[in-house]
Amino acid sequence: MKIINVAGARPNFIKIAALMGAYESVPAIDPVLVHTGQHYDERMSDLFFRQLGIPEPDVNLGVGSASHAVQTAEIMRLFEPVVLEHEPDAVLVVGDVNSTVACGLVAVKLGVKLVHVEAGLRSGDRTMPEEINRVVTDSISNLLLCSEPSGVENLRREGIDPSKVFLVGNVMIDTLHKNKAKA
Repeated sequence: MKIINVAGARPNFIKIAALMGAYESVPAIDPVLVHTGQHYDERMSDLFFRQLGIPEPDVNLGVGSASHAVQTAEIMRLFEPVVLEHEPDAVLVVGDVNSTVACGLVAVKLGVKLVHVEAGLRSGDRTMPEEINRVVTDSISNLLLCSEPSGVENLRREGIDPSKVFLVGNVMIDTLHKNKAKA
């Protein structure tokens, strides 16, 4: 099973670290790591990858910063050919950044299953771009992996099919446990 894993910003790198490590023990999964470049300088991405033992990305879209609309559109434009080339069984996105919603939209429009890690988290503040990203991504995801019970409850209240929702724990904490000796 081929899974494209998307990371775009520092919090995503920490979450992806746990997942990439877990894939090593599952030979049936062929992970592809895509870095959108939403955080693009050495201190914001390369250092995290090295310190957390994340493999070199298979693809770096190199998007950089821009307005929300421009950045989201550019990620979508550059991610579509990656999905078409790799023909994944699923695209996995984490968190609530522009990369999350942009890559999620591309996957769903191409008929590829979408997995959202940290699904169901809500602030209740629709003026926050991240809140819009969360709600939109959850509404189009095929599999919603929640880090806490409130996420499951939020998705239930929003009418998301409960057969698609799973409480799986917090990948940030998994990465913390794996790296606590380095601190």
